[in-house]
Amino acid sequence: MILTEALRSAGAAVRLWFSPARIREEGTTPDYRFSLANERTFLAWLRTGLALIGGGFAVDQFLPRLHQGLRVTFTVVLLVGGALCALRAVNHWVRCERAMRRGGDLPVTRFPTALALGVGLLAVAMVVLVLLGRTK
Repeated sequence: MILTEALRSAGAAVRLWFSPARIREEGTTPDYRFSLANERTFLAWLRTGLALIGGGFAVDQFLPRLHQGLRVTFTVVLLVGGALCALRAVNHWVRCERAMRRGGDLPVTRFPTALALGVGLLAVAMVVLVLLGRTK
């Protein structure tokens, strides 16, 4: 029962990704400056996702001497991180827009923290590999 309701709720949220005009049916129109700021944040997350995807391809193409297992791991982590950023961007945009229209608090998320930790750990691993001369 609870799972069914959770799936319905998730399905309704995903449908809003593809028909954002339906968001207008909720609450009242917020100040346009806030909606535009929400859109700029959405675009910033998309740019972050594209940068991670580009970084994944760069690791794969420009570090051929890196141990294959590490190279594939770093590449996949960056590519998956980029995909998650893109999905998170649209989901967060919808959640924020709905919250503003309803006059509620903006949604809280742990995604930026998880992303920062992931990128930081990857960067530390790369620094260690560079210092050990494993990237030549």
